[in-house]
Amino acid sequence: MVSSIPAPETEQLRPGIKAPVQETLLTPRFYTTDFDAVAQMDLSGQAEEMAAVMAELRADYNRHHFVRDQEFEQCWDRVDGETRRAFIDFLERSCTSEFSGFLLFKELSRKLKDRNPTLAEAFGLLARDEARHAGFLNKAMADFGLSLDLGYLTKTRTYTFFPPEWVIYSVYLSEKIGYWRYILVYRHLEQHPEHRYYPLFRYFESWCQDENRHGDFFKVLLRSQPKLWQTWQSRLWSRFFLLTVFVTHTLTVLERTTFYESLGIDPREYNKQVIHQTNATAERAFPSILDTKHPQFFPRLERCAVANQKLAEIANSQRPAPIQFLQKLPWIAVIGWQMLRIYLAPAIDAEATRATVR
Repeated sequence: MVSSIPAPETEQLRPGIKAPVQETLLTPRFYTTDFDAVAQMDLSGQAEEMAAVMAELRADYNRHHFVRDQEFEQCWDRVDGETRRAFIDFLERSCTSEFSGFLLFKELSRKLKDRNPTLAEAFGLLARDEARHAGFLNKAMADFGLSLDLGYLTKTRTYTFFPPEWVIYSVYLSEKIGYWRYILVYRHLEQHPEHRYYPLFRYFESWCQDENRHGDFFKVLLRSQPKLWQTWQSRLWSRFFLLTVFVTHTLTVLERTTFYESLGIDPREYNKQVIHQTNATAERAFPSILDTKHPQFFPRLERCAVANQKLAEIANSQRPAPIQFLQKLPWIAVIGWQMLRIYLAPAIDAEATRATVR
């Protein structure tokens, strides 16, 4: 029997269909880009690497992975209270993020079909994987009496324009940080199976390999464009996107400590591990990375998280909007100042590190 009791106070569009969370800086966003510029990208500088990545994507190692087994077919009312609400929030945000990737990749594949066949095929394969992930997550939500209307999301969400260069930097990091997020949870639950309260977590090991392959594709795309790693501007942009991804991850993890604690994970230590590992991975692709071992790096990120929590408290108050705006300004300044201090700290020259290793 599958539970059909939704979490309390969950807003619904209609019975069983969850209303999307309000869009904020921390909610997954939907993107569009300059399709003409992507179509004109010259990939010849990374031809061998692209061929290898394409072979990996075509192999479709997970084509039989996302199949629900009998363990799903039970009542999930025993997952209740704060754990239930935190888990549904995780499922929704993860599903929305995967579906956002599907929409972007599918549109890229469609727009490039007659102009850049290699990229069109690659984005089509990426869209295939993202659709599977989103569908699997949405079915998991249904076990808790809720699901997302993905067609409704497609029509109602705001689409943010990113130039292709921004898409490459941000999606590369999104996929690689996704790999580390999933694999660290999987490894922890392998050691502590008593905290694995739902079968979805058993799928994380193979699942995160999709994230890893997607990241590898965007690494090849990045390295095929010299302006994304050979210029002084690229050094600034790479550090900027690392910073924004790490700040967003920290705010999200520390805003949702209940979910990680329900798995027996220390949110702060988990956040540190994910960021350290993602930064080290980015060193293989980016010209410059952040010094995550600087003694003030994580304290500054956590100050951003505290300020973000204060902003949420103000937003949830009943005070008039003008008063809220004035009360938010100091906390917005705290986040901006801490991010600036991290950004201006001495960075690590990844190109020099790779040259030394060679």
